[in-house]
Amino acid sequence: MPHLLICCIVIATTLLAKSLAEHAGEVAHDERVVNVYSARHYDTDDKLYERFTTETGIHVNLVEGRSDALLARLKREGTLSPADVFITVDAARLRQALDAGVLQGIDSPKLRNRVPESLRDPEGRWFALTKRVRVIVAHKDRVPEGAVASYADLANPKWRGRVLVRSSSSVYNQSLVAALFEQIGPDAAQAWCEGVVANLARKPQGGDRDQIRAIAAGEGDIALVNHYYLARMLESDGPDAEAARSVRIIFPDQDPKASPDGLTGAHVNISGAGVLSTAPNRDHAIRFIEYLLSDEAQETLALGNNEYPVAPGVPLANVLDAFGSFRADETPVAAMAERNREAVMAMDRAGWR
Repeated sequence: MPHLLICCIVIATTLLAKSLAEHAGEVAHDERVVNVYSARHYDTDDKLYERFTTETGIHVNLVEGRSDALLARLKREGTLSPADVFITVDAARLRQALDAGVLQGIDSPKLRNRVPESLRDPEGRWFALTKRVRVIVAHKDRVPEGAVASYADLANPKWRGRVLVRSSSSVYNQSLVAALFEQIGPDAAQAWCEGVVANLARKPQGGDRDQIRAIAAGEGDIALVNHYYLARMLESDGPDAEAARSVRIIFPDQDPKASPDGLTGAHVNISGAGVLSTAPNRDHAIRFIEYLLSDEAQETLALGNNEYPVAPGVPLANVLDAFGSFRADETPVAAMAERNREAVMAMDRAGWR
């Protein structure tokens, strides 16, 4: 009889433990959270995440930082990382994430339908959230209208000593050169880098806004910048707004007949997001990225930094409407990312420091 009682107790204890374990697993599986590591730093993004939580009940735990620091953190954390989603900017940084093996492919019909093929990874490991255009700006008085119409013009000897640009360490410049590698080939892209360096008004320095300020100060006449830096300056007060008003924006290579072979429009880069390969909340991560491509979220993301939305039909910021429409180069972002190392080497050979 005692043996029977002991057996009953053991069986009951085992069943209870199993039940508790299963319940704990259900709680962990149903935990309403998504952990986001983001290199975007805009207040509007934070408000967007709050709306996502209100609509879905899924809480967003946000960790912000520079892309390289976040990527280093993901490598350190390894399989124990709590991160579900990685958000960064530029094709080169997305390529770094792929090389580190931290992103997994996902199959989402919603994302495939919302994001053009050229703006997403072929294996579904990242998807564009917003578009950034690398434009040319030129002084309104010192550069006649129409005198600069192509990226190729920046390497034309007629502009010797008049071109301004930030350093080759800028991923924005690296991705533009990588796109040129894809469009016109290595030899022509190398020659373009050398031509730009020969035309520099000063040693590459500062950020994109500094190039616009330098034009206003008379240090040069033509520069490469991301469009949203000009937009921010135009919406600011004081000297920056005055500097921005001194230049005109040029979307390069808009006329296929007039542009050199291979140059097919204004260079487009992105901010993008992917699901981490070790994401503990994979389903929530996919739902989160899908939400970021909804019309409401696209408008918020784009307005927050004067970027262009990825999804079609989403309203633009007023300042972007004023810039007018443009023909975008459709070189796949993934192809640009693949060419990044070649681009950096070409810039180094040209003396672009």
